[in-house]
Amino acid sequence: MDNSILNPGGTLGIIGSSTNGVGLVIAARNAGINVGVYGDNENTETMELADFRVVGALNDQQQLQNFAERCDMVTYESETIDASVINFLAAHTRVPQGADALEITQDRSLERAFFSQLNLNVAPSATIVSLDDVYQSIGSIGYPSILKPIQKGLGQNRQLVIKTQTDIVKAADLLDWGTYLLESLIPYDKELSVFGAKSGDTTAFFPTVENRYRNHELVASIVPAQIDSAVNDEMLRITKEISDNLSYTGVFEVAFFLTKSGNLYVKRIVPAMHQAGYVFERATNISMAEQHLRAIAGLPLMPVKQLMPVVAAYFTPAQESGIRTQWQIKTNWFFNFYHRTLLQAHRAPVAGHVLVEAPSVKEALEQIEDTSIWQFGQTTPADNEPEAE
Repeated sequence: MDNSILNPGGTLGIIGSSTNGVGLVIAARNAGINVGVYGDNENTETMELADFRVVGALNDQQQLQNFAERCDMVTYESETIDASVINFLAAHTRVPQGADALEITQDRSLERAFFSQLNLNVAPSATIVSLDDVYQSIGSIGYPSILKPIQKGLGQNRQLVIKTQTDIVKAADLLDWGTYLLESLIPYDKELSVFGAKSGDTTAFFPTVENRYRNHELVASIVPAQIDSAVNDEMLRITKEISDNLSYTGVFEVAFFLTKSGNLYVKRIVPAMHQAGYVFERATNISMAEQHLRAIAGLPLMPVKQLMPVVAAYFTPAQESGIRTQWQIKTNWFFNFYHRTLLQAHRAPVAGHVLVEAPSVKEALEQIEDTSIWQFGQTTPADNEPEAE
């Protein structure tokens, strides 16, 4: 029997317990695969659905080793898992995704170097270690710009939007924390994503997604994205080039900015499943989680087909009353209520999402906006990069 294949009766370990893991647990169990979950909080839906769970810190090597040895392979379901943890697990079981992609994308300087190697168009930036560096670099970077830590995932309170020269002095305290990246805020018209699933030398692509953010929170994902076919082809070409040069197996996302003049900028890579991919649960013939499972389990990837236009809209607990009203009257809305939501210190929790099917994106958006539950238009440049949880 091929040991690189995860067969029914085998055990998949999932490290992390965000909502991304829920669909993956369900997909694995539907395939007859046992599931174990490792995380530091047992009160999550991913933990509750697992066949077995291990509660432990991500730096508890004894617990991690015990978990790994109970699994035929392990996958991480979020890009926030530290690459060192994945390297440790890989010494004790198979981790098809590997840690290389995480090491590149969790460090903004390494990610920029990767983009530069491929000659990709990105927002102008400069490495910052002192306040003087900001003053010297702002002339070439321009206003507005954003100062972000080299290490991702540290939260919005470690970032600073610089709109005028008087804002620069506010960076003094931030720079005590370490090295930063000063990046131009691109005045873009749309934020777009291409999701791919990579297995060996094969990459299967999902339809391009348009994402809308408010206050650094994803509020809507739209399929198909309303863009010119030439722009779409260029995004697919870039994503294929990234895939060919990235050591990784599984679902990943490449995010882009598109300006009114038609210029494309690569925003970032997410080497894991991402919330924006939930829209594929109804928009395509295979979900993000199912395709990720096929990729890491060593199975042939499913050719992706778009079924119909779908808009995913994400809601908070404060919006649940309105959502429950729509639950009773909408025939083309599909509701997903998250059973457990973790309150983040810097953001409101997402309580669930609805998937709205319609003959056109325009009609789906009109149905959503008519409810007055959401107030979203285009993404604003201040939402340049929502931080990972």
